[in-house]
Amino acid sequence: MSFKTLLAYQKGFDLAMEIFHLVNVFPKSEIFGLSSQMIRASRSVCSNIAEGYRKRQSEKHFKSKLSDADSENSETQLWLDFALACDYISEEKK
Repeated sequence: MSFKTLLAYQKGFDLAMEIFHLVNVFPKSEIFGLSSQMIRASRSVCSNIAEGYRKRQSEKHFKSKLSDADSENSETQLWLDFALACDYISEEKK
C-alpha cells in the first residue's frame, strides 16, 4: 500500500492544489507573503503524511510526523482566515 491511498493524504493533496489555484487571484504584493505561506503550509501537510507513512515501523516517528501534519493543517487554516479577513477569498472558499 502507498501513502497515496490514504484518505488524509488525498484530501490534503486536493486542498493544497485548491489553494495553489486560489492564490493566483491574490494581489501581486502577496506573492512572497500570504500566497507563499499558504502554499507551503498546505503542501507540508501532504509531505509530513508521506514521510510518516514511510517511517511507520517506528511508532514514535510516525506519530511525530502525523502531529506535524496536523500542525501544518492548522497553519493552513490560519492563512485562510487571514485571506478571508483581507477580502481575498469568500467565506465559501474558506
